[in-house]
Amino acid sequence: MRIVVKVGTHAIAAKSGRPDNAALKRLVAQICALRANGHEVVFVSSGAVAAGVEALGLSARPKNVSEIQMCAAVGQARFIFQYEKLFAEHGVQIGQLLLTHYDFEHHTRAHNVKNALGRLLEAGIVPIINENDVVADEELKGQTFGDNDWLSYLIAKLVRADALVLLTTVDGLLDAEGKRIHEIKLFRNISRLVRAGEKGNLSKGGMASKLKAVRAAVQSGIDTWIANGRKSTLVPIFEGKSVGTFFPASTIG
Repeated sequence: MRIVVKVGTHAIAAKSGRPDNAALKRLVAQICALRANGHEVVFVSSGAVAAGVEALGLSARPKNVSEIQMCAAVGQARFIFQYEKLFAEHGVQIGQLLLTHYDFEHHTRAHNVKNALGRLLEAGIVPIINENDVVADEELKGQTFGDNDWLSYLIAKLVRADALVLLTTVDGLLDAEGKRIHEIKLFRNISRLVRAGEKGNLSKGGMASKLKAVRAAVQSGIDTWIANGRKSTLVPIFEGKSVGTFFPASTIG
């Protein structure tokens, strides 16, 4: 099975933005366990800007584009350094891809991304993908990947993934009483079923961003989950256990 795993900023970073080593170590171990079980994994990771915020001593994610770019440049190096060490402990190599909307809007560039990902997976290398905030101008256009939620969908579609998992800081989609919804079969009136989500001051995502990506993914034939990235949820999901919220492929309405 080919799986795209996306983790949000707050699932792998402390409130200050500093990479949470315990969370990263747990997540990497789960990804490596999936690989050991015969799955191919493409990993989409947020967190670079937040890491830069902490490293530069800022109190919150900046709004100025050039400052966001500065944070991304500093923070991305921090995160990829951590990932390289943690995956190496499992004997796994990683490869980094930094992408923007432009890479999906132009056929040749999208084809090159697809080929690169395919070759990395064939070689047993885990691709780690993030939005290239250093050069992206989507902030200026009001068109972002939403803490990589939409990016993870685009990647899943591009590589023809069987499954997409969006990891966040809650146990899944929660109803009005705060209880986990195990499965969503129809999107119709979903806003009446779920609790409004909030995003933190270090990211640009939120539950609305995730649901947009989920809807596109399931309509593209990709089974999708929203689950808690601060718990060991990945392996149980693919062992058939009820973890997170499951959105079966072709969910419409």
